Amino acid sequence: MPPMSSSALTVGPARALALAAPARVDIVVPVFDEQAILARSIRRLHEYLTDQMPFSWRIVIADNAGTDQTARIAAALAVDLPGVELLQLPQKGRGRALRAAWLGSEAEVVCYMDVDLSTDLRALLPLIAPLVSGHSDIAIGTRLHHGSQVVRGAKRELISRSYNRLLRVTLGARFSDAQCGFKAMRTSVARRLLPSVHDEAWFFDTELLMLAQREGLRIHEVPVDWVDHPDSRVDIVRTALQDLRGIARLLASARLTRFLAIGVVSTLAYALLYLVLRGPLGVSAANATALALTAVANTQANRHLTFGLRGRTALLRQHAMGAVVYVLTLGLTSGALLVLNALDSSPSQAFEVVVLMAASACATVTRFLALRSWVFARRTKRALKPAVTAIGRVGI
Repeated sequence: MPPMSSSALTVGPARALALAAPARVDIVVPVFDEQAILARSIRRLHEYLTDQMPFSWRIVIADNAGTDQTARIAAALAVDLPGVELLQLPQKGRGRALRAAWLGSEAEVVCYMDVDLSTDLRALLPLIAPLVSGHSDIAIGTRLHHGSQVVRGAKRELISRSYNRLLRVTLGARFSDAQCGFKAMRTSVARRLLPSVHDEAWFFDTELLMLAQREGLRIHEVPVDWVDHPDSRVDIVRTALQDLRGIARLLASARLTRFLAIGVVSTLAYALLYLVLRGPLGVSAANATALALTAVANTQANRHLTFGLRGRTALLRQHAMGAVVYVLTLGLTSGALLVLNALDSSPSQAFEVVVLMAASACATVTRFLALRSWVFARRTKRALKPAVTAIGRVGI
């Protein structure tokens, strides 16, 4: 990124704070055929940043395959206004535009907002401040906080709340508003997450946030004042169907889903091995041997597919820890056999297998918790950066 124009730092009452704060912020405005409102919105945003933003900044207008005069207007704004640039992309998609702008940024923090400026700009500094200070990794505006002031129709309100409720029920989302067009993150976090985000359109936000949550990143929420833009051209039905497909895709790729799939295969393999070995080895030895063989395969499969670990680093230690989990499962299945034999001294093989599979299924919860929190636990130390002095001066 070229050096910031001095006018972006010397105009307005925030000059001294801007000079004291070395952090730089890229504000991306994704657009598609927005010729009617682009100039007015960018000039308003530029004026606000010039007067109020204590950090050096750049506005990036990301035009994703527009067909009207949006690109020409954006180019004129880039010439007229210091700190404004145009990024043109040959393909449509808000997610695609944000990906290109964020990955190409050299700023410390990247953010985006909708071109209609539905979100009150006074929320921008509270959005950015915890990222600059190192307090958070991602920050999002939320229209569903009790402190937010939102003006929109009942239909869009119902759709928004229903969608976010669906995310909590199906994906276990812990953030309140996935689709508010007002988000920011540290650029290092963007470079870490974006290669794993597949959606290029409206589900981009949700997928990015779910990935961040799964990675244990800190997501900060900022209540916003938000007014629905009357000229919104979003196809609600089409977008909703795309979101449902995205949710289904994330469910299929979820760690718990992969673990359960591996568990089902392991349990069936265990039952088959038990039946084969029961005759020559006897009940107890067949149970122990079948469990041991499937436990090794289960641990390796979960290591590779569920927890994404590759190579031989800590391989022996993890299998040794998996052996401890095996002992717990063996104790549970052996106990189930003892209870069964106490109730029926000559149970049928079919009933015996059903009891063992039920005991193995009960052990699945313990196995998952043990694998996640102990065997394959990733302990990462986070070094929090000291807060920027300028933040304290502006009362954040």
